[in-house]
Amino acid sequence: MTNSRIPGFYNLTLEERRAKLAEASNRTPEDLLPWTTGGISAESADHMIENVVGLHSLPLGIGLNFMVNGRDVLIPFAVEEPSVVAGASFMAKLARAGGGFTATTTEPLMIGQMQLINVVNMNEARLKIYEHKAELLAIADAIDPVLKKFGGGARDLEVRTIEESAIGPFLVLHLIYDVRDAMGANAVNTACEKLAPQIEAITGGKVHLRILSNLADRRIARVRCTIPVSELTVGFESFKGETVRDGIIAAYAFAASDPYRAATHNKGIMNGVDSVVIATGNDWRAIEAGAHAYAARNGKYTSLSTWGKDKDGNLVGTLEMPMAVGIVGGATKVHPAAQAAVKLMGIKTANELAEIIVSVGLAQNMAALRALATEGIQRGHMSLHARQVAIAAGASGELIEKVAAQMVAEKVVRSDRAEEILKAMESGK
Repeated sequence: MTNSRIPGFYNLTLEERRAKLAEASNRTPEDLLPWTTGGISAESADHMIENVVGLHSLPLGIGLNFMVNGRDVLIPFAVEEPSVVAGASFMAKLARAGGGFTATTTEPLMIGQMQLINVVNMNEARLKIYEHKAELLAIADAIDPVLKKFGGGARDLEVRTIEESAIGPFLVLHLIYDVRDAMGANAVNTACEKLAPQIEAITGGKVHLRILSNLADRRIARVRCTIPVSELTVGFESFKGETVRDGIIAAYAFAASDPYRAATHNKGIMNGVDSVVIATGNDWRAIEAGAHAYAARNGKYTSLSTWGKDKDGNLVGTLEMPMAVGIVGGATKVHPAAQAAVKLMGIKTANELAEIIVSVGLAQNMAALRALATEGIQRGHMSLHARQVAIAAGASGELIEKVAAQMVAEKVVRSDRAEEILKAMESGK
């Protein structure tokens, strides 16, 4: 059984961390080998995208302490920003005291859109489409026999009218498609292409665009956690638990009310979400687009998460957002590093992956809010950022930590100061 609690993991060498990780996840060291090389060669990459000239790497870290739906899970993060892995892991540790993260997902329903233009009578065309709904769904359902075998396929067809646009009124058809463990873009786009001629014949109009929507509001992941108020002071012993709790709730209220704050608030959530999406070979751009569109679904951009307290005064957080991720097809299946990530987490379905990712998003959100509500975001973040600045200034080996520590102590984390400190240390002054 996986154990996501690995005390002292940060202090181990890279080789020791991989050995501990294999032991904690009941995997072999060979299972983790793709992470030591980046997973693919330039030759492999040449078959994935166009005009390949090489590879670009991101650091891969492991999120610790996560318990999702009663199961310990070790979570890979592909991210370059300091404090993301550490912050989410620490918040996951606090959440364990309240039972960890409880997550659910809806059915994996994606939306394919078809834009119907040059329609003479909108209402007549709309009703004609509904009259042929059964046969249209049957056509779409027969397109992918493999997906149908696993319980997926066409589920519904909806029609709505866009009354005002730059080209005047037109109809929009939504094909609701169950994609099971796939992200679904290829299946949905293929189905829309297949239906276009039939819809044109039925209505006399022209199907212009036919493409998946990344506002996957039929495919939602939800998560909640409860943090005992006593846990909120861990590391911040000079604060009262109630003070930290109320500070987090007040910070959330700011994001819920003001889109300028909400943009940064939600970016913090996506720091965690994107890291796992990238590590598993999924489309982080689609997830980002869906998340921000969902945050504005009621006409005003607002927070994706909520924070409050329960009857006992404990902190309660929730997060819900579209989560169109897959574990079959695409880069997830052809990229060895993505395969290793899925294997490490012990994931069997796309819904499980979505539940883990949304839990990471909530943990990362809590880490940012807790820092803002207490010491401010810069102290912890800049401590980690200082190491990058030290490396950029030319520090290596033990000097990285020494230069970083002095900059943090001085509260001046800048490249010019790093160069001065490094020069002094190297000269023995």
